[in-house]
Amino acid sequence: MTDAESFLAEYDPREYPPVAVTVDVVALTIRDGKLCVLLIERGEQPFAGHRALPGGFVRDETLDEAARRELAEETDVRLVEDRVHLEQLGTYGNPGRDPRMRVVSVAYLAFAPHLPEATAGSDAARAYWVPVEEAKDLAFDHDQILADGLERARDKLEYTPLATAFVGTEFTVSELRAVYAAVWGEELHAGNFHRKVLSVPGFVESTGGTVARGGERGGPKAKLYRAGDARLLHPALLRPTREDRVR
Repeated sequence: MTDAESFLAEYDPREYPPVAVTVDVVALTIRDGKLCVLLIERGEQPFAGHRALPGGFVRDETLDEAARRELAEETDVRLVEDRVHLEQLGTYGNPGRDPRMRVVSVAYLAFAPHLPEATAGSDAARAYWVPVEEAKDLAFDHDQILADGLERARDKLEYTPLATAFVGTEFTVSELRAVYAAVWGEELHAGNFHRKVLSVPGFVESTGGTVARGGERGGPKAKLYRAGDARLLHPALLRPTREDRVR
């Protein structure tokens, strides 16, 4: 028997305090022009009856798999691989964040367009989309996780083409501007935004197609675009309030 095998044979994990690992998901989409987050109403203790982010304990699976599974089990929302952005947001492990035991949570941030209505399942009593400004007083430390997720999303829209994850495969610049306005919570000048978007190499590319503005026939046509191949935006599209600070 090797030294490593001998060590593992004698190793007793009970000598250390137990620690569990969970995942929590900040899932964002835009509904009726508003940035919305997916919440559940907890059906079990602790925090029964409180609203929370969807999530749960990690099983014999990767963390990404756990995040997707918990979304599907608790809310019946399944993230389609080619139309979703999923990334790790951060790790939260303050003592006392969960009254059951020491629990470390790996939080995820998810974006996708046209996500369906949520249906509760597993240990969730309800599941629904809520405008982010109405998502308050959440269970555990989910207020902090949501705040961190929103700030990450707002930052990433400045420096990456993440906004294209909120729209369809083909979109107009006006639809893209609506994403920025919803996520940043600020109205944007249409002409300035259009100019900035088209000045960023690789951000968007023309499909050659057009669509009637507002769905009305006979009116002026808007050009259709698709996501380009850029991974970073240079120059960045800074939030108006940040532009003022940079000047």
